Amino acid sequence: MDDQDSDTEMFAPNLFTRQIECVSLDGASGSFPELLKERNTPLLISGLAADWPALHSWNAGSLSARFGSKPVRVYNALFGEPGKNYMDSIGVMPFSEFLSETLGKGRDLRMFLYNIGRQIPELLEDVEFPDVGLNFAQSFVYSFFGCRGSITPLHYDIDMSHVLYTSILGRRRIRLFAPDQSTALHKHPFTVRSYVNLDDPNDVNYPALKAARGYEVVVEAGQSLFIPSAFWHEVKYLDAGIGISLRAANQTLNGRLMGLMNILALSPVDRISNKLAAEHWFGWKQGKADARGRAFMNNRRVI
Repeated sequence: MDDQDSDTEMFAPNLFTRQIECVSLDGASGSFPELLKERNTPLLISGLAADWPALHSWNAGSLSARFGSKPVRVYNALFGEPGKNYMDSIGVMPFSEFLSETLGKGRDLRMFLYNIGRQIPELLEDVEFPDVGLNFAQSFVYSFFGCRGSITPLHYDIDMSHVLYTSILGRRRIRLFAPDQSTALHKHPFTVRSYVNLDDPNDVNYPALKAARGYEVVVEAGQSLFIPSAFWHEVKYLDAGIGISLRAANQTLNGRLMGLMNILALSPVDRISNKLAAEHWFGWKQGKADARGRAFMNNRRVI
């Protein structure tokens, strides 16, 4: 098996048994008002972004030439680990340097949730807002950059929005789980994170993981993936690349309230507790998640 084949190989079929529906649209940037309306499962879409200027003009060379001096905040693989950099960046560097280091040299740095409307509003002209049954927020268009092999760990979006993620450059392997899989994924309390290793499922440390069932898909450049509110997702960059997410608010009052609670209450408690006692706090969260997972499995055996 060559290197490219190993990158796209589907792993742990017992975890990823659910099938993602795929659609191919003719007439890019057209109107498909029923496509995502009230949809609550993932959907892989080809053709929706075919006319986006970003697909043809966003690369390391052109972005560096236009905006290379722009300072950008960067992150690394330790983003979610306890300690002083928990949920924070590791520094700032010129955009051109970041692009050279990641897209060119393969250094494990990444940018995520980079609001192009606020930071580089000219780039909004390269993105179109499709009519697919959701009202996408034009003030919250986020871009993502990463090197080949980098992974955004398993999580769901804190604001409970629906997300339409489009790969602008490079392939992504994306794994998804429905919200009802949270206990099986050993979700950490006060966070939207799980620390299970989906590439090496450990029945001893994470006994409930064997009960989880999810989706796995490779998103090619130009394709879009609809991620419903509260869906867990892990993203691996099979190639160095760039992505864009359009976001639509949760349509339900309960979903919006949960998003506000995550942002205004749970996340601040998590960050403050980490600063006060990082290792102890992380250990407590891990213990709670594991206890819930064991209880979940015990109840399943009884049933």
